[in-house]
Amino acid sequence: MSYRNIEQTYMGLLLLSSALWDPSHICVSPSLEFIWPHLSASKSYSLGLKFNCQQFCKGRSTLPGVLVCASRRPKGTIWRRKTLQQNEDLPPILPKNKKKPYPIPFKEIKQAGREDRKLAHMGIEKPLEPPKNGLLVPDLIPVAYEVFGAWKLLIKGLAQLLHVIPVHGCSECTEVHVAQTGHHIRDCSGTNGRQRRSSHAWVKGSVNDILVPIESYHLFDPFGRRIKHDTRFEYDRIPAVVELCVQAGVDIPEYPSRRRTNPIRILGRRVIDRGGNLEEPKPWRFADPSSLNDFDTYRASERFPLPSLSDLPKIAQETMSAYETVKKGVKKLMRKYTVKACGYCTEVHVGPWGHNAKLCGAFKHQWRDGKHGWQDATVDEVFPPNYVWHVRDPRGPPLASALRRYYGKAPAVVEVCMQAGAQIPEDYKPMMRLDIIIPDTEEARMIA
Repeated sequence: MSYRNIEQTYMGLLLLSSALWDPSHICVSPSLEFIWPHLSASKSYSLGLKFNCQQFCKGRSTLPGVLVCASRRPKGTIWRRKTLQQNEDLPPILPKNKKKPYPIPFKEIKQAGREDRKLAHMGIEKPLEPPKNGLLVPDLIPVAYEVFGAWKLLIKGLAQLLHVIPVHGCSECTEVHVAQTGHHIRDCSGTNGRQRRSSHAWVKGSVNDILVPIESYHLFDPFGRRIKHDTRFEYDRIPAVVELCVQAGVDIPEYPSRRRTNPIRILGRRVIDRGGNLEEPKPWRFADPSSLNDFDTYRASERFPLPSLSDLPKIAQETMSAYETVKKGVKKLMRKYTVKACGYCTEVHVGPWGHNAKLCGAFKHQWRDGKHGWQDATVDEVFPPNYVWHVRDPRGPPLASALRRYYGKAPAVVEVCMQAGAQIPEDYKPMMRLDIIIPDTEEARMIA
């Protein structure tokens, strides 16, 4: 059989199998073998197969030595186990002299804007679903209460654990370290770093060093008047997670929110019917400050006493579970409720559009007159993980700068809870690099 006939027969088999069955379920017996002839460089050849057969019919071979097996694609959903990498790198640190990337591709944003302008030009109102039309999503109200309860439990647990687990923070930058002493890794990016050769200036840390305080303006009506620069002091600032829970259905007497019964109407970018403007009540000005401290991290360690050493693992596990609940709940709420973040700084605003306070001091803020560059926020911007170096032996020698590529990292809450006796979730183990053996300094010099 010539090479051309072999090639035609092989292509016919592929077409027949792709038309009748799934190619991934076709297996050919080992009697089929490849031929690697001696080819000349001056001629062109095609790769052929040596068959001991002449014909096939509907998945059944009529020739000896050849077996063709075929099965149809299985029906139903195929569940595949999620595979975790052995070692996972941290997300890259974004440069400060550039704007953050858009979470949604810019082409999709422009396409949605064209569709809105097309509907507005035709005089058709924009179709909205809860919560985009001002109404609550009934299925997410229990999720909001669960996140709010877990947030308070998270603050309480961290305040108790910090009485036992030492936390250090750099006074010149945002670096945090959970160990008996600060590490010796020279990566300080604060002021006067060259004079200290990029060494950190360690001081005692607090809950705010573990849970980064991301605050947002509380709005009685998110679809009402925008916050202006001159009226920014008329609004209170609370944690962004709490404000997200309030707008999702959590009722806090000190921070009321407008609950609509009729949806709003939007034509293009203009709200044509919001049900009138109501006077915003401000009971938080006359409320007891102690009732507001339950969901605030300010001086949280002073509000909770030192726990007993026997209860420490239990508190650590409850704090770890509360952290996972808040993280998953915020992610679920942000799929429906709009949260905006500045593309240049860390400002976050919970609502359909950002505020007009001119407080941005990041890259090229003079060109924007201090206004924020609002875009859709991510979960890490609302609830930052705050990665710290993972310490395998908190009472051992401090981490060395020459061995930094062998160390792993973990969120600060996870690192504190782990040192207090909690179980490490599987999602964080690849990032912590637990399977890497840390060499000595002399051994690391001999490694290429």
